[in-house]
Amino acid sequence: MATAQLTAFSISVSARNLSSFEGLRPSNVKFASSFKPLVGVGLPLSRRSFQGLVVKAATVVAPKYTSITPLGDRVLVKIKTVEEKTEGGILLPSSAQSKPQGGEVVAVGEGKTIGKAKLDISVKTGTQVVYSKYAGTEVEFDGSSHLILKEDDIVGILETDDIKDLKPLNDRVFIKVAEAEEKTAGGLLLTEATKEKPSIGMVIAVGPGPLDEEGNRKALSVSPGNTVLYSKYAGNDFKGSDGSNYIALRASDVMAILS
Repeated sequence: MATAQLTAFSISVSARNLSSFEGLRPSNVKFASSFKPLVGVGLPLSRRSFQGLVVKAATVVAPKYTSITPLGDRVLVKIKTVEEKTEGGILLPSSAQSKPQGGEVVAVGEGKTIGKAKLDISVKTGTQVVYSKYAGTEVEFDGSSHLILKEDDIVGILETDDIKDLKPLNDRVFIKVAEAEEKTAGGLLLTEATKEKPSIGMVIAVGPGPLDEEGNRKALSVSPGNTVLYSKYAGNDFKGSDGSNYIALRASDVMAILS
């Protein structure tokens, strides 16, 4: 068993005591060594120092279960396989492989109720979707990685292999990002590291709008073709096959229309 040299005490952590190890069988993990007191504090670290430790792992569904049925407005998505090579054929290490943000819908819940209206899930099985980067709960099922997430965490539908063709859902707005300035006002050439991330772009597509209390769609205040100013750190970033940058965000993150 591998051990980590820490310093002053030995601790044993049982996986059955860590609720974040969903789907893992109980096993013992041991950290052995002694710990020196923290500089300027004068007190040694205690076991309490490890109470905030969170280890996330995909929930593993045992083979005896042959299907997963999402409830309510949840959707089960089979995650797209991570690309292991660049377009030029260079093998990527696991640390350089980007986390997928898309997959195929394999099951949907019964929908949700808003007021007196019963609404079905707006995506169907077999649909290719793009979802928010940190959404949902990952599940290992039937030999593949899946994600259970709420319908509202789905950014849009992608019917081709190019992100520029994304069809946003609900209150999402899809924007082609303006290119970053390559020079300062004084004419100095900027490196990639010093270029400021743009927060201006042109709207490519918009969703049908959010639902009101009666289950009706409310149209968005921006339209395709608008040049907009949006919140700097909002949304999900994507890169098109032509190298252009895109962003999908909620309409509430669009601050102004420029003209």
